[in-house]
Amino acid sequence: MKLALLLTVIVVVGVGAIFRPWSRSSTDGSAEAGAWIAVEPQRRELSSSVLATGIVRPRVGAEVEVGSRVSGILSELHCDIGAKVKAGDLLAKLDPTEFEAARKQAAAALESAMAELDYAAASLERTKKLRESVVSIEEVDLAERSFRVARAKASHAEAALDSAAIQLGFTRITAPIPGVVASVSTQVGETVAASFSAPTFVTIVDLDRLEVWAFVDETDIGRIEVGQGATFTVDTYTDAEFVGRVSSIYPKAEVRDNVVNYVVIVEILERREKLLRPEMTATVRISLDSEQDAFCVPSRAVQSDSAGSYVLLLDSRGEATRRSVTLGFRGREYTEVLSGLDTDEPVLVAR
Repeated sequence: MKLALLLTVIVVVGVGAIFRPWSRSSTDGSAEAGAWIAVEPQRRELSSSVLATGIVRPRVGAEVEVGSRVSGILSELHCDIGAKVKAGDLLAKLDPTEFEAARKQAAAALESAMAELDYAAASLERTKKLRESVVSIEEVDLAERSFRVARAKASHAEAALDSAAIQLGFTRITAPIPGVVASVSTQVGETVAASFSAPTFVTIVDLDRLEVWAFVDETDIGRIEVGQGATFTVDTYTDAEFVGRVSSIYPKAEVRDNVVNYVVIVEILERREKLLRPEMTATVRISLDSEQDAFCVPSRAVQSDSAGSYVLLLDSRGEATRRSVTLGFRGREYTEVLSGLDTDEPVLVAR
């Protein structure tokens, strides 16, 4: 009996703490007491959104691994990690000695081929002049054939010179895009072999061409559409909110730890003069529908149980009482009330 009496006293004290009388002493019309505050309903614009985690990634073509198309010894390196470069800037240079020799050899071969072509052309001209009195038709045909062969050899030598010049140009590795050097994988003095694939010298990232990969749960992906507005924050700048827009939705799901997510690409529209970097963790909020001039209360004031949704009001004695309501559009901070509440009835919200 003592235990039952003690529990009864605790329950009565607890109920009294929650549903205590109210005094309307505030100057703005709201009543305050204990852990509750009375808030007047208001009309405002409501919007719903989908919250997702994401990551900042370079756009297609914004991250480039720069390599060499020829083999050789790296003789010069003109960039460091973190350095800003422009398109066409010299990044590295291979030892050009071997390629310069090849170009000179090709140039000499072209000069020899041109001399043979000049001789064949002159010989053909003389043979044609002697065709009517001295030489036979077979000798004329032979001279024409020699001229065509010499002309083909000259063309081949000219192409070989162009190829040698191109190979020599490959010894200069330049930046294909503007950006920041993210990594340097080859040092001066190392030998690179480009027989099967181009070895990577440096990696360049264009920090002006980034996007956000938002991982949206499968329960929400049906409400996401291209063109919807989005905002996101990153852990580095906790006080800055960046503006974006949904640009595409990947059709294939990503399953991690038996959780199905879909990648939603958010184009960055406004950076707020902040420097974003790849792999930054982002919290993304994608805007969905909106409701204009909605009669609403704070979402924290709305409660629900098996009987439905309800809010707490003050009665004529200043005590909290329950009022069933019908809800409409639900936002993150405010919820629309369709019926069950008048405009002059403040609701109780936990402080």
